[in-house]
Amino acid sequence: MLSLGAESLSSRLLSKNLKIKIYRTIILPVVLYGCETWSLTLSEERRLRVFENRVLRRIFGPTRYKVRKEWRKLHHEDLNDLYCSLNIFRVIKSRRMKWAWHVALMGDRKGVYRLLVGKLVGKRPFGRPTRRWEDNIEMDLQEVGCGDMDWI
Repeated sequence: MLSLGAESLSSRLLSKNLKIKIYRTIILPVVLYGCETWSLTLSEERRLRVFENRVLRRIFGPTRYKVRKEWRKLHHEDLNDLYCSLNIFRVIKSRRMKWAWHVALMGDRKGVYRLLVGKLVGKRPFGRPTRRWEDNIEMDLQEVGCGDMDWI
């Protein structure tokens, strides 16, 4: 029986379309479980980008220069051209905005809404404030072009 490890993504027995389906249906949902509530730092974003590129390089394999006949690793731009689907950050942002819409429709009768828009009481620690989930939603809306919209 075929295992779904890293060996199966680099196997020549499976077609690239099947490998991409495995990535979309099995690997991505496991990696992105609960991503609607994530507030990612830059190092976490980098680690996710490295993960996605590593998996896509396993799927598509190395490529060969046409002139020099040498093998080389696929670069990020090449991977984007070959993998015609949304990258991992666009998936996270779209899921986060769907969840924000769902929470906004709940209204203040639910605890989730009150937890999201509530203000903490007490003294704030020194240093730069951490990025909140609400800040991520506002940044996502600005990227889409709805920056002036109040999502709540």
